[in-house]
Amino acid sequence: MSTTTVSKPETAVQAGGGLAAPITNAAAKPAAKRDRRDLTALIVVVIAIGIVMQIASGFVPDYILPSPVAIGQALVELLTKDLMHVAITLGRLALAIVFSMTVGVSVGLLMGTSKVFGPYLRALVIIDTGIPALSWMLVAVFWFKDPESRIFFILTVILLQFYALNVYEGVRSMSSEWLDMLESFRPTRWQAMRYLIVPHTVPYVLLTTKSVIGYAIRMVIFAELVASAVGIGSRMSFAQSTFRIDQVLAWTLVLVILNLIFQWVAGLAEKHLLKWRKEATVR
Repeated sequence: MSTTTVSKPETAVQAGGGLAAPITNAAAKPAAKRDRRDLTALIVVVIAIGIVMQIASGFVPDYILPSPVAIGQALVELLTKDLMHVAITLGRLALAIVFSMTVGVSVGLLMGTSKVFGPYLRALVIIDTGIPALSWMLVAVFWFKDPESRIFFILTVILLQFYALNVYEGVRSMSSEWLDMLESFRPTRWQAMRYLIVPHTVPYVLLTTKSVIGYAIRMVIFAELVASAVGIGSRMSFAQSTFRIDQVLAWTLVLVILNLIFQWVAGLAEKHLLKWRKEATVR
């Protein structure tokens, strides 16, 4: 009797272990199919744009719309001579995003959890959302002499608000039942932040990062065009002043590729950090 009683749980566990892999694979199949569909759609759209540009370039002068071949040649020229400007722009962008994420998440958590500082921080962030990016750029020109400080300041004040507001909304959307359950263990404030509040806001941080990447790229190019002599923005300004529209479009293609790479990296981080979450699919 004792042997039989022990063998049943072992069999159940083994059966459960055997069924776990198919369930996991089945859950992963929709995500893999979606990724393949997205990649296929991206390739089709790129090819379609190339065909349209090739056809249109035959009816207008080269200084209005060069052919994809001319843009490709300009791209090779830029990547062989001006690769340093790409690295500078990437460094500025990465530094601003990491800093804005760190400070913005901290501000958002305080907005959602602190009754003393929360209202004042919310008011400050809401005021920041009403200030145009152009105003911050002009202010940065007056406040800072160093171009790097100008660009860092501009990107930070623009990106920080997105993280703060989204994390704040993430804290507000937390289930009260989860909080009640955690309170039954009488945790300290730090333990509540560590084990419930911060993990709950991770999806909001990742979503914000994926959302602001394209916007951040546009802002850093605009800031470089206004306040710097190096970087992709400055090189696009130089191409415009020398009437090299092929280089302008080549730099634009570089920015699109960088955006796709950043989105891909953010997607990998999301899959790794949120692999516990079951993805809902609409049938």
